[in-house]
Amino acid sequence: MTVHTTAAARADAPVPVVRDLRGRGGRSPHTLRFAEGDVVVVSGLPGSGKTTLLRQAAPGLGIDSQDTRKAWEARLPGVPYALYRPVARVAHFLRMHRALRAGGGLAVHDCGTHAWVRWSLARAAARGGRSLHLVLLDVSPQTALAGQVARGRKVSAYAFARHARAVPRLIAAVAEGRLPRGVASAVLLDREAAGAVARFAFEESPARR
Repeated sequence: MTVHTTAAARADAPVPVVRDLRGRGGRSPHTLRFAEGDVVVVSGLPGSGKTTLLRQAAPGLGIDSQDTRKAWEARLPGVPYALYRPVARVAHFLRMHRALRAGGGLAVHDCGTHAWVRWSLARAAARGGRSLHLVLLDVSPQTALAGQVARGRKVSAYAFARHARAVPRLIAAVAEGRLPRGVASAVLLDREAAGAVARFAFEESPARR
């Protein structure tokens, strides 16, 4: 089972701007299809499963902020992350844009609290005739906190509270069809639906042939 989110769908079929796949039980799709070269931003609460989804659905195509953080941790052993967080974030931002310039489909881990990051990626993609799509993980704060414990990496209470305010607002807006600026389409996933997604497929669309 697949879900088309762009012109990769049949030309005579309406292309949905928002696909809400929450609460579908065993009818969740296994593939999310995007046009070749497009950018997919995966957002959600810390611990919601963004990294897991990227690794299972976009191996080799994902830019994960956790990888950037780990690289800086290796460079600065014993130094609290709070001291070099701004540098790690800038490094992640630059890494995303380098991958974008390289071409090809791209999936990006994003916390969802900084709209300017999505807008920057959307503008860069548009300059190359590509689109940006949003995949949102909708899980409860309790589930997200449990996910942080399971991965052995918890964010501060202050940071989590900030995410817990921003992400539900973004999810609610998308569920109502109000996409963030620069976002061409969005997919809403709960934990079960996210677990069923095995692949992000980037395929040539008729409009780009």
